[in-house]
Amino acid sequence: MHPIVFLPVFITILIVINACRATKGSIMILEEANGSGFTMDFREWSSKDKCRLSLKKGDELRIEVIREDGQIGLTITGENGSEPYAGNELDSFAFNVTAPETDTYVIRIAGKNATGKVIVKNLNS
Repeated sequence: MHPIVFLPVFITILIVINACRATKGSIMILEEANGSGFTMDFREWSSKDKCRLSLKKGDELRIEVIREDGQIGLTITGENGSEPYAGNELDSFAFNVTAPETDTYVIRIAGKNATGKVIVKNLNS
């Protein structure tokens, strides 16, 4: 193969390989059948993901964070702009968050070499 042709092919292969590695580790998201919550289970995971929950004003979410390793960040944001929770570098703990208004809420998780689990449950369902 001619060197002028080989170089672009080689660069393309490197780009494709790096793109495949963008998400490190694994994450599995299991949603409750009735839409009342979900479990995010991850291992050596470095990326971002999200789930949505429709909540009524006053609905209470129970969030349990189980961090075995790495860093975990979590935000809960309403599509209308409210942000009832935001936290970075979370350790293992459980807490409740109350929906300030009826809205669809986006629960975003970010991990850096994270192993653990985040469980979100609507206590009003």
